[in-house]
Amino acid sequence: MKLATIGLNHETAPLAIREQLAFTAATLADAVRHLIADTAAEAVILSTCNRTEIYCVADAEDVLAWWANYHQLTVDEIRPYIYTHGCGETIRHAFRVACGLDSMVLGEPQILGQMKDAVRIATEQHALGTWLNALFQRTFSAAKEVRSHTCVGDNTVSMASASVKMAEVLYPDLTQANVLLVGAGEMNELVATYFAAKQPAKLTIANRSLKRAEDLCDSLISPANACLLNDLPHILADYDVVISCTAAPLPILGKGMVESAMAARNGKPMFMLDLAVPRDIEVQVGDVAGVMLKTVDDIFAVVETGKEARRSAAAAAEQMVERKVMEFVDWQKQRQRVPLICALRDEGERARQYVLQNAMKQLARGAHPHDVLERLSVQLTNKLLHAPTSVLSKDDDLSNAISQIYRLQPPNHQLERQAA
Repeated sequence: MKLATIGLNHETAPLAIREQLAFTAATLADAVRHLIADTAAEAVILSTCNRTEIYCVADAEDVLAWWANYHQLTVDEIRPYIYTHGCGETIRHAFRVACGLDSMVLGEPQILGQMKDAVRIATEQHALGTWLNALFQRTFSAAKEVRSHTCVGDNTVSMASASVKMAEVLYPDLTQANVLLVGAGEMNELVATYFAAKQPAKLTIANRSLKRAEDLCDSLISPANACLLNDLPHILADYDVVISCTAAPLPILGKGMVESAMAARNGKPMFMLDLAVPRDIEVQVGDVAGVMLKTVDDIFAVVETGKEARRSAAAAAEQMVERKVMEFVDWQKQRQRVPLICALRDEGERARQYVLQNAMKQLARGAHPHDVLERLSVQLTNKLLHAPTSVLSKDDDLSNAISQIYRLQPPNHQLERQAA
């Protein structure tokens, strides 16, 4: 088993595929637990609107088969959309993702929190071991340093702020618009903050937990109302802008519900943005007259704003990431050498103890100390050099290594000196 990453993202797979292979918040812990039980020695599953990735210590093909089977698909169906990284590339990839260098929104900060949540869930399921613990500790440390010492996150047009920009295409003056946010999770917390700053005519947050929605309403700078998801069929017609982002496994807003709402709006258009993966709004809603339906993939054009400035900053960030990757790789190599170094020292200590005990016995029998020391030095030299001499006599490929270990001139160099 080796360290590996198996995943797909907004560049390798369309939304329809991403939502089929995503893990919802409700299923994530269960998925990690089953992956560890069935296939992997260690595992962390990161599932966001733009990517789903499995960081693991396992055979990559086995994990791919498990992933397909978990979602009742075949490997052949999903393979065209999947990328796989081996050990070295997994380290680099994790660092780049945490720094926002692999995101749709270059430098966006949310992914770091999402990675930390994924690691927390994996930890709770006892799915982290030596490899992934070390990887993510270094990943989070590197991300913090890169974001502190580069401008890669500056001038970022986040998905939350992009949501406002997209809504303003249909409703340029949001002070005259009623806004409904479906879901009160992390993404909609940010979305709510941006919309509240625009002081819409009415702002409502619908959520499965009324308390969670009320808490979010209380934290905003402008008045907002809270309601339950069950209220949506009765209130939807009142809203001009609807942003949905929940962790529901199935759509919450169906075509029939939206058709009924539009019929009550007397031709007034409605802007709908679905930020969830899997989707909260049925794709057929886009066919309803008067509805402008957008998904997370449609945000790309908006978030391109300011990308050039961030791209130049990203070059510096990439250099820092490379240094951090090499530091981590060197550290891992040193850790892997420690058992060998300890074993080598133990072997030397056994040799020392053996010849020392012989010397002590000879002294006890009255041997002259000079003779004892002479014999001790010869025995110790023979014991320490026996193993490398035996290997060297059988394997010419190790001659350079032996020369470096004992700081000797290579045989070829000695021949050259003799010839000269």
